[in-house]
Amino acid sequence: MNERRPNFILFVTDQQRADHLGCYGHPVLRTPAIDGLARRGVAFDSCHVASPVCMPNRASLMTGRMPSVHGVRMNGIPLSTDAVTFVDLLRDAGYRTALIGKSHLQNFTAQPAYATARTERSGFHRAGGALAEASRHDYRAPAYRQEAPSSPSVAPPFYGFDHVDLVTGHGDACGGNYARWLSGQEPDAERMLGPKNQLPHEYVCPQAVRTALPEELYSTNYIAGQAVSWLDAAGGEPFFLMVSFPDPHHPFNPPGRYWDAYRPEDMPVPAAFERNDWTPPPHVAALHREREAGEAALRGMNSIGCTLREALEARALTCGMIEMIDNAVARVLAALERGGGAGRTVVAFTSDHGDHLGDHGLLLKGAEPYREITRVPLIWADPDGPSGVRREDMAQTIDIPATILERARIEPFEGMQGLSLLAGPARDAAFIQYDHQRPHPGLGSPPRVHSLVDRRWRLSVFDGQGWGELYDLEADPGEFRNLWDDPAAARDKARLMERLLRKEIAAVDRSPLPTARA
Repeated sequence: MNERRPNFILFVTDQQRADHLGCYGHPVLRTPAIDGLARRGVAFDSCHVASPVCMPNRASLMTGRMPSVHGVRMNGIPLSTDAVTFVDLLRDAGYRTALIGKSHLQNFTAQPAYATARTERSGFHRAGGALAEASRHDYRAPAYRQEAPSSPSVAPPFYGFDHVDLVTGHGDACGGNYARWLSGQEPDAERMLGPKNQLPHEYVCPQAVRTALPEELYSTNYIAGQAVSWLDAAGGEPFFLMVSFPDPHHPFNPPGRYWDAYRPEDMPVPAAFERNDWTPPPHVAALHREREAGEAALRGMNSIGCTLREALEARALTCGMIEMIDNAVARVLAALERGGGAGRTVVAFTSDHGDHLGDHGLLLKGAEPYREITRVPLIWADPDGPSGVRREDMAQTIDIPATILERARIEPFEGMQGLSLLAGPARDAAFIQYDHQRPHPGLGSPPRVHSLVDRRWRLSVFDGQGWGELYDLEADPGEFRNLWDDPAAARDKARLMERLLRKEIAAVDRSPLPTARA
C-alpha cells in the first residue's frame, strides 16, 4: 500500500437502507455511479448502525463511539463541542477538512423537547441551572444553535471541519447555507415549497409531496455543485471531504423527472403483505392499531403502520430520490477525475440508518430494530486497495472513522470504540442502541432498546418490558417468527444474552485515562 496519505471523500445519505442500491441487489433502482464504487472497491454486506436514528448515529460516525458513551443517546441532544472527532485528528495531521450538506450534530428545529424534568414534589427543594442535571452542560449556549433556523452561519472549526456549507432539514424545505443560496437563485422559491404548494398527483402515501421546486434548485443538486466547486479550488493535498445528502429521508418528494422515474407497481412487495401466518410483536402491533384507529402521527418522524399501496408508493419515490443522489455522486467523482485526484483519493459511501418502507407493515423508523433500519450500505473504494470484493463479516458505523484514520496513518484517540476494517474481519457481532424521548404506543414509555446482531441471530432487549425479540436470521431472514419464548431456542437465547452483556461491558467508556495510581 502506498505510504503517502490519501485524500478522502465520504458520501453520506439520510435514511437509506442497504438493499436500496443496484450493487446491493435492488431489482429496479438505477445507481451506476455508486455501483461503480462497489466494482472498484469493497462492499460490506453486513454493516449495521450504532443507533437507527439520525443524531445518535451521526455522532457515532464522527467519534467512533457508542451513543451511551458520546452522550447523544437520542435525537434532541447535541454532540458536545468537547467531544473529539476523527475529523479533528485529520485536521491536526494537516488535512484540509470540509463538510458540504447535512450535519445534524445539533438540533435544527426550534420545537420543544418531549422529555421534561420530573414533577417537583411539594416541600422539596429543587436545584436549578447547572445543578439541575447529573452533569453540568451548556447545551443552550449559542455554540449549540449553529444548525438552528435562526443561525446566520457556522463558525469553523465545526467538529473538526474548516469549511462548512450546511444544509439542514429534509425534503424541499431545507435550511442553512442552502436556503440563502435558494433565495438568491429564486426570490419566489417560498411559493414552490412544501405540501401546500405541491403539484397535483394521485399518491396516497403519507408525506408523498410532489414538490414544485425544479430539480436544478433542489438540495441534492446544490450539494453536488458546492462539492464540485470545493474540489475545483482544493489545490494542495491532502483533504477530507464529507458530502452529506438529506435524502432519501421523508418527505417522499423527488423533484422534476425523478418523481415518476419509478412506478409503484414495479417495486418488490414487502413480505408482510404476502403472508397470513405472522403475529406482530407488541410494539409493532400497537403501531398497526394506532394507524387503523386514525391516531398515527402521519406527518411525524417515527414509525407508522401502512397499507400495501402506501408502501409501494414510498418505495418508488425513494428510488427517485436515490437516483438523483447517484447522479450527484457521479458529478463529484467526475470533478475529482478532472482535477487529477482520483488515483490518490479513497471514496466511501454509507448512510445514517434505514427505513421500514413497508416491511412489517411499517414506514419510516423507530424502536423496531429490524434489519431494514439497522443495516446500511458501506462501500470503500481505495485506488491502492482490492476491487470487486464483497465482505460478509460484521461492520458498524463506528468502524468508519477508525478505518479512515488507519488508512491515513493517524493513531486514534484514546476511547475510540470503532475498529479498523482494513486488516479483515473486525467484529463478530454488531451492538445497537436505541433511545427516544417520545413514548411509544406499544411500550407505555419512551423506548430504550439494545440489540445484538450477528450472522445468524438478532436479539433485542426492551427496557421495562417482560418480553423481547429473538430471530434466527438464517431460517427466518424476514424476522417474522419471534423465538423469545420458544423452549427450543432457550439455550441460544441464554448464550446471546451473555454475549450482549459482554458487549455492554466492553462499551463502557475508558476515557479519560487515569492520571495516577490513586
